[in-house]
Amino acid sequence: MNESLAGPIRILITGGGTGGHVTPALAVVESLRNSQIPCPIFLYVGSHNGIENKLAPAADIPFVSIATGKMRRSRSFAGLLSLENIRDALQVPLGIMQAMAHVAHFKPDVVFSTGGYVSVPTVVAAGMRRIPILCHEQTVQVGLSNRMTARYASKIALSFDSAEAYLSPATRKKSFVSGNPVRKIIFGGNSVEAETIFGFSPEDRPLPTLYVTGGAQGSHLLNLAVCDCLERICAVAKVIHQCGRQPAGEAQDEDSLRAAASKMPSQLRRRYAVRSFVGDEIQHVFAVADVVVGRSGAGTVAEVAALGKAAVYVPLVPTGGDEQTKNAERFVELGAAVIVRQSELNGPTLLNAILPLVENKAVRDDMGQRALDEAKPHAAETLADTLIALARTQ
Repeated sequence: MNESLAGPIRILITGGGTGGHVTPALAVVESLRNSQIPCPIFLYVGSHNGIENKLAPAADIPFVSIATGKMRRSRSFAGLLSLENIRDALQVPLGIMQAMAHVAHFKPDVVFSTGGYVSVPTVVAAGMRRIPILCHEQTVQVGLSNRMTARYASKIALSFDSAEAYLSPATRKKSFVSGNPVRKIIFGGNSVEAETIFGFSPEDRPLPTLYVTGGAQGSHLLNLAVCDCLERICAVAKVIHQCGRQPAGEAQDEDSLRAAASKMPSQLRRRYAVRSFVGDEIQHVFAVADVVVGRSGAGTVAEVAALGKAAVYVPLVPTGGDEQTKNAERFVELGAAVIVRQSELNGPTLLNAILPLVENKAVRDDMGQRALDEAKPHAAETLADTLIALARTQ
């Protein structure tokens, strides 16, 4: 960003419900803060129960919440008229009124929406005041909330060109492919530091490293599959496993996995490191990882691609529109990943997907390069530039 504005711009951000909607927003905020524009002013409008309620304040972004509802898909008319849908539908007008009040008070120069149901009232409120709006879609298809708000958008940023097919001809004219912003923290790690953090022996350094993650919440099904083939994996690779934490009072997968590891020979046991959560050390994890095994949410596939890693994806189902399966299938088509269906997930199927990658460096290097070719590592900067350009139109 070579140009600067005469004064601070006011940027209203909305979107949430899951980290996949919030993380891109935070990456763009970071890019704007590091740009040459003077002291941008932010306000995040989200839902009280969404993860944005915690992540936005943690990123030092002022946060306000509004009422929001969720339209549950159903193949039957009775399902569409369920009590839950009726109740949530009544929240939308209230959310719009609350959003209108926040928009009127904050007076944004531009709005950045990353989708999720909470974005709908805010985008509608901003659209009614003719404020420039940039909508961003993270997945290979356009979600329901972004399809609802596309008519109000000044620009629609897509992570994948295939998402254009989900837009109407009119809204497609406003779209462009930006990619999906990724966390800066994932870059610049040190593989030797990772070995120290996770207690790996220098003697095992020649072995490839597998990073298994079900996300911050973990995946019980994935954890069970890993447990079932753990000894066989550790015979050919080192493993860093983020297993998540189950609700208080429930049996913890971490305990079961540690128990399984304790039964392996000591030479194999030292190759396995399990954690309930991986925090800032994620940069070192990615630096040492040769293959990533995990869910295929938009944020995960964007980060894995940006780092040029081979991947085994286990899409979470059901999700709205089954977008995780579509995300994974996109990279399978590119030759950049392998997919294991959740309905088929067990120790043997997971092992069969992993072994060809950990045992053949040429194969995983080729997959990693294909993923990197699809990546757009400067997505955050592209979106920041677009927001600045839209703000200038005010």
